[in-house]
Amino acid sequence: MTGATIDHMVSVTILIAALMIAMLTYSSMFATAVDYDRNRQVSNKAIDLMNTICLSPGNPTNWGTTNTSLLGFGLNDPAVGGYSLSPYSIMRLATSNSSGGSSLVYYPKTELYYNNLSANYGHGVFTPTGDLVNYTDVAELLGINGTYGLGFNIAPTIEVDVTLATGYGHLALNVEVTGSGLPLSDATLNYHLFHVDDLAVIPISGITQTDSSGQTVIEFETIEEGAAFSFTVYANVGGINGVGYYTRNTAGSDLQFVIPLVTNYTSGEIILAHAWDIFEDDSLHAAVQVNATFFILTSGFQFQEFDLDFTSELLNYGTGKPYYTTQLPVSEVGLLVISYKKSTNEIGTVIMPWGVGTLGVSASFDSGIGSSGYNFVATELRQVTIDGISYMVKVSAWKLGN
Repeated sequence: MTGATIDHMVSVTILIAALMIAMLTYSSMFATAVDYDRNRQVSNKAIDLMNTICLSPGNPTNWGTTNTSLLGFGLNDPAVGGYSLSPYSIMRLATSNSSGGSSLVYYPKTELYYNNLSANYGHGVFTPTGDLVNYTDVAELLGINGTYGLGFNIAPTIEVDVTLATGYGHLALNVEVTGSGLPLSDATLNYHLFHVDDLAVIPISGITQTDSSGQTVIEFETIEEGAAFSFTVYANVGGINGVGYYTRNTAGSDLQFVIPLVTNYTSGEIILAHAWDIFEDDSLHAAVQVNATFFILTSGFQFQEFDLDFTSELLNYGTGKPYYTTQLPVSEVGLLVISYKKSTNEIGTVIMPWGVGTLGVSASFDSGIGSSGYNFVATELRQVTIDGISYMVKVSAWKLGN
């Protein structure tokens, strides 16, 4: 009898242990299933967000070229369709980074803050914060405010680096084209030099190719080695396009003396501001004679000069000194080339893209907090074009709360 009791107790113990193991296994499987379902929802949301961002132009469809309020968010270019993004809508985003320095600058003569969407210092788009579309606006328009986190990056697919080539006795530039860190040989290069002579901007264009190492040297035998200029080059490799640029000044400061600020997207009005009024750097203590020229970028990556009807003006800094404005063609992407000269005849140049693809400007957009601390972040990638330049869009999404 005692043996039977012991056997019974052992059997019950084994049964209880088996049940506990089964329950633990079931709980683990259930938790895994819940996590899988949650992650699947996040992944699907990332796909939905990517499709909306890339395939919808938003409402109104031309919101990137106006100062009107946004009723629906999307970055698609309505004039092109497909996976093509608007070069103007991106300029109105309250981007979360700026390679040109602080993302916000203050200009006391308009009493406004400007977002700095820059490819480099002085060569970007400064937009009044009041005209920007911020993260909260986008989250509400996409229907994810408080439920999902969102971040996206828009960056050129291939890199085109331009550096000075020395020892030629005249101006020479080295161009290197890479993709995913690898050299791209036999890339077709459409290049444009904007040589600044006094205040006149003289364009020089040509076509060449990279060698087996993905590089080439472009020489300008009639241009002095120390001349002031801006230079852009558009590379094509198997239908994938990229852009690089370079500028050099002789004005004796590492900073640009003139900063272009967007005043009105609807009219295309641009302020030419003296940089000292914004940065108050001692090296900028000089009035400059300033001129502005606009070049429209055509579908074949060529430039056509557009008459801005702008007369050269003396731009000074400090209280009581005026700024000047010019007006760009709203419906045409291109480059605003600003030339300036100090009283010592030192010359400088600034280039501003009208449409982000013109200089291959990148943009990052998120809440500023990011996805750190969240267990699962879904990521979607899409290849798109902006004004013919190839870009990669990366959208990240994550579930907020429990």
